[in-house]
Amino acid sequence: MSSTIVARDLPGRGREEARVTDRIADSSTRGVDQTAAGTTADRLAGETEQPYEYRRRELAEPDWTRLPGWRGVTREEWESAQWQRVHCVKNVRQLRAVLDDLVDERFYDDLEADQRERATMSMLLPPQMINTMVPERVPDTESLYADPVRRYMLPVLSDRRADWPSHPYATRDSLHEHDMWVAEGLTHRYPTKVLAELLSTCPQYCGHCTRMDLVGNSTPTVDKLRLTLKPVDRHDAHVEYLQRHPEVRDVVVSGGDVANVPWRQLESYLMRLLNIDTVRDIRLATKALMGLPQHWLQPAVVEGLERVARTAARRGVNLAIHTHVNHANSVTPLVARAAQTALDVGVRDVRNQGVLMRGVNDTAEILLDLCFALQGEANILPYYFYMCDMIPNSEHWRLPVWEARELQHAIMGYLPGYATPRIVCDVPFVGKRWVHMVAEYDRERGISYWTKNYRTGLEHDDPDALSRQYAYHDPIHTLPEKGQQWWRDQHPQDKRATAAAESSLRIAEAEAVGTGGC
Repeated sequence: MSSTIVARDLPGRGREEARVTDRIADSSTRGVDQTAAGTTADRLAGETEQPYEYRRRELAEPDWTRLPGWRGVTREEWESAQWQRVHCVKNVRQLRAVLDDLVDERFYDDLEADQRERATMSMLLPPQMINTMVPERVPDTESLYADPVRRYMLPVLSDRRADWPSHPYATRDSLHEHDMWVAEGLTHRYPTKVLAELLSTCPQYCGHCTRMDLVGNSTPTVDKLRLTLKPVDRHDAHVEYLQRHPEVRDVVVSGGDVANVPWRQLESYLMRLLNIDTVRDIRLATKALMGLPQHWLQPAVVEGLERVARTAARRGVNLAIHTHVNHANSVTPLVARAAQTALDVGVRDVRNQGVLMRGVNDTAEILLDLCFALQGEANILPYYFYMCDMIPNSEHWRLPVWEARELQHAIMGYLPGYATPRIVCDVPFVGKRWVHMVAEYDRERGISYWTKNYRTGLEHDDPDALSRQYAYHDPIHTLPEKGQQWWRDQHPQDKRATAAAESSLRIAEAEAVGTGGC
């Protein structure tokens, strides 16, 4: 029985590929011997490269002694959580002590300018994270500038957009999590789930942090909010709320990063959650599984995690760890060991929630390399990739919705289905939506419209909450010129911000020239 293969000339599809497919279809319909046709198809397929070609890459811990400041550091010291915390890099002076003259003054001046004028997060990087920047050789200025991990963990002023550093609708608490607090640090946004922010610090600070309103030290541009209750009082308030609200079954325990909660305090909190019959899922949020895996390998932490995991198993509660890895270079043997240790002591799953960012992971190849490193080498399940949230000074990282949709399409079919991540847009006042769930999309102005099927904690008395459409905005510099002009007309005040940003860049460049950095 003959069969016909129908191929359309899709955008981005080579005409030669279409002709090849047509030739195969034509030979089939003319009754050509199927064996011969199959041989032809196999030969033609062999001549056409796949868009992505998988090659296994075994994990390797980069050689930290390639960096001048760590040439004498032993393996025992490197694998010590205490040593890592003591030697975190918190300022330019400490970074110089690590890199010395491997990079020139231009980079340091650029970094200081960003900390002074644009950064929403203070600098804090464990040695583990710095070591994954330019991992395969001794870094120099240009390779450090180009490094994907550096781009989001150690942003510099020249990374940022001078025309639109922030979207006009960017806000400090872009997801309105603080507005939905039902107790200090407890956000009830979804009907059956809550977010518990136990503290406002992390072992490492990401430049794009969506909770930049609360997390970390204040910066020259952001005066942070502060948790005011004592931890024990905050925990009491969380537990009391959950006991009064049996509709909540899922608790994401976060911050900050739970790796910064003293273990006894964290274990006590988790055991209290496990005593609430209606809580059926507990997720521990910790980028430190990647940024400071040494923490999760400490004997006291491993033993405590095992006690919690066994209790959860006895009570039929799903206990998982969610981490945050954005590039394959960050997945090292220590990260894999920390993840496997958590699984060995009874944690049900270790999952990854990454963030899509320009210059970090904005191609299908980079995303697939990361997912295969996570799933195949570290036993970490690729789960979500969020679009970067609309916080101030983040436009250089953000991608438009249409590009996120193309990436979702491009990564399908390579990974196992259960390990294929969903790319989601966290829409203000709505929540996570797969990027293909757009209700309407104005590509010219970069405005997408979304709907939802539940009320947040702010809308219990709003009869129109479920029929309303909610807007999300693409980065303005990704729009066609007509759309960009529309935004310039709507927000002429941003011309002042543009002029200020351009002036800052000129000053930084002049300072670098004056010190011989260029």
